[in-house]
This record gives sequence, C-alpha cells and structure tokens, in this order.
Amino acid sequence: QVQLVESGGGLVQAGGSLRLSCVASGRTFSRYAMGWFRQAPGKEREFVAAISWSGGDTDYRDSVKGRFTLSRDNAKNKVYLQMNSLKPADTAVYSCAARDPLRGDPRYDYWGQGTQVTVSS
Repeated sequence: QVQLVESGGGLVQAGGSLRLSCVASGRTFSRYAMGWFRQAPGKEREFVAAISWSGGDTDYRDSVKGRFTLSRDNAKNKVYLQMNSLKPADTAVYSCAARDPLRGDPRYDYWGQGTQVTVSS
C-alpha cells in the first residue's frame, strides 16, 4: 500500500512558477513509477508528466514540455513537479499517482487527494 500526499499548490499570476511536491509512504517507493495528472472544472482528468522508478526517463504532455520539469528523490520518497511560465490553462487540481511497472499494467494504482493550482491572467 502506498499513500500519496501532494503540496505546493496555490494562486499565481500568469508567467509565474510553482513547485508541487508529492510525498509517499512506504519503504518501496523507489520501485514505483510516478505520474502527475490534472483535472480542470468540467473537464476530464489528463496526464501531465511521468517519471520512471530511477528518474532516468520522463514523459510530458505536449502543452507543458519546456515549462514543467518532473524529478524525484527516492531517499526522501518524494517527487517534484516544477512548473514555470504558468498559463491560465494550467489551472486545475493536480494529483500525483504511483504504479508498479513490474505488474506490466500501465494504469496507476495509487492516487493522492490533489492540490489546487490556480493561474490568474
């Protein structure tokens, strides 16, 4: 079982930056691939970024490439989503998620509660 808690959300002006953090419980954090997703009001949840268990591979949705950077610190059981040049379209609840790549299933097994990011124009 893995529990995930996000932090770092808030209100920021367009062009500003925020860094989201996600801390995981459990001693096997390093085996999990981690992802960030977001959901805006009235819209479906969408993929934002993902990172492999080692941190060696990352993937981003096109609209955030070059602006968002995902990293992890396995010693601290944390992942970080650095978000720069924020746009009003980035406004959403951001959630982190974990999946075990050894299961061979691309779906995420564990989810956090989410943190609100609001970007004003």
